[in-house]
Amino acid sequence: MAFSFFQKIGRAIAGKSRVDDDTLDAIEEALVESDMGVDTTLKIIDNLEDRVQHDKYMSFDELVDLLRSEISKLIEPAPSVKDDAKPYVVLVVGVNGVGKTTTIGKLANYYRKQGKKVVVGAADTFRAAAVDQLVIWSERAGVDIVKQQMGSDPAAVAYDTVKSAVAKGADVVLIDTAGRLHNRIDLMNELTKIRNSVRKIVPDAPHDVMLVLDASTGQNAFSQAKEFSRATDITSLVVTKLDGTAKGGVVVGVSDKYHIPVRFIGTGEYIDDIEVFDKDSFIQKLFNPEDLK
Repeated sequence: MAFSFFQKIGRAIAGKSRVDDDTLDAIEEALVESDMGVDTTLKIIDNLEDRVQHDKYMSFDELVDLLRSEISKLIEPAPSVKDDAKPYVVLVVGVNGVGKTTTIGKLANYYRKQGKKVVVGAADTFRAAAVDQLVIWSERAGVDIVKQQMGSDPAAVAYDTVKSAVAKGADVVLIDTAGRLHNRIDLMNELTKIRNSVRKIVPDAPHDVMLVLDASTGQNAFSQAKEFSRATDITSLVVTKLDGTAKGGVVVGVSDKYHIPVRFIGTGEYIDDIEVFDKDSFIQKLFNPEDLK
């Protein structure tokens, strides 16, 4: 995962004895270009300016360490998964095209490889392709799927999925939801119906409402996070297409702006290409000294 746009920071500070306004301008430009968002970028720059004024002199390595520290503060830590919840019910939300169905397949495979019994629910019944794709991914992952006919009530599919999971003694339930509805009110109503239906079986479900965002869409990811946060209580993020993109700043910006923790990142197209988000590792790669110098 290379973020070579930060090379301009290295060029800005090369040969200088102190951090100056040009350096800060270069950092600000790089952060904005990374899709970190204006608000988050300004937070970082303001803190850098305060530190630079206090220390007067700062080496290249000190600057990089400070950037890592400031960005780390802005990424929401992911809460631990409720081990006592069985089944652990996850609603997966996001617009069409961000890799939502693929992500569900990867998550199903991830949990199955941990020794957990997984059931997937195809509650995006407005799109035949969504159900068909989820069937394929569930077969690849080797997990059970619950589906109904095209146009069926999504809440009914969700209900049947959780009921089936309880009967089978499943550990994890992953429920796909509609990627696009007419407006925010429709989305809110649909997700509320699904939430109420699964609570008839598991009263404290869903345990996670997971929003899938595509890092390569840049500022559109912020818009999607805004709309879904208005429609429902988003509790975690999965950020896809972080397999070499220079737009990794969206991870930081969305988490900071909407206070949503990042739980997983997608790093490729294959079923194993998903990782538990590790903040320290992510930031280390974001500021790879070999890229910066």
